[in-house]
Amino acid sequence: MNLVEKIGGKARGEAFSLFFSAIRVWPGGSFRPGRDEGGRIVQQESGLFRYGLLLLAGALLPLSPVCAQENPPLEERLQLCAGCHNPDGNSTIPENPKLAGMDAGYIARQLADFKSGKRKSPVMSEIIGMVSEKEFDALAAYYSKKKPTPGAAADAKLAALGKTIFDEGIVGSAVPACSGCHEEDGRGTDKYPRLAGQHSPYTIQQMMNFKSGERDNDSRSVMRAVAKRMNEQEIRAVAEYIATLTGSDP
Repeated sequence: MNLVEKIGGKARGEAFSLFFSAIRVWPGGSFRPGRDEGGRIVQQESGLFRYGLLLLAGALLPLSPVCAQENPPLEERLQLCAGCHNPDGNSTIPENPKLAGMDAGYIARQLADFKSGKRKSPVMSEIIGMVSEKEFDALAAYYSKKKPTPGAAADAKLAALGKTIFDEGIVGSAVPACSGCHEEDGRGTDKYPRLAGQHSPYTIQQMMNFKSGERDNDSRSVMRAVAKRMNEQEIRAVAEYIATLTGSDP
């Protein structure tokens, strides 16, 4: 193994981490929720983001054919994730989820769904190809043990409406209480993800994806059925309240 082959995995991880850290502050370079022609909220990234990502991937992937076949140390692999999710799993980018404190089994299942294409993301579809299925459990275990940072509501009045929906549901629309699956403090379970403290823009995006059917990797279509019964204002309200929850320490 030559020097390039030895450092290939580390260089690739560091470069991607630097790229994602830089692109989110570059004018026009980040990705944000937008709306399609029908007015639905959709995930959009700029042409600069996609172009830069493809260029970077094209330049780095050939670095090391040997490293492409071997699993790099966890520390090196985590550098690939840190650009979007931060080293401790507490993303500071509102459109990227906080992973800290989530159940390890849930994280591993999402990684598997990204890998198979069952769950779609313009960002993760580019990244997941560089991660082996054998690494999923270690990555998931790492983030599950990290301490989540608290969130905050930007609109207290909207959050108050969200609390009612989270705790009681919406009887008239047959929407069940979110707490029934995600627990009263939003800590989640091994089946349903932790919601407490999650960025509201991310929560809104995922709910709208469930509502439209763009995201369909939920068990027995539960989240799609719930989201379809909620209007956008109700979804935004729940997301605001979720951001205020603290959950339990992992």
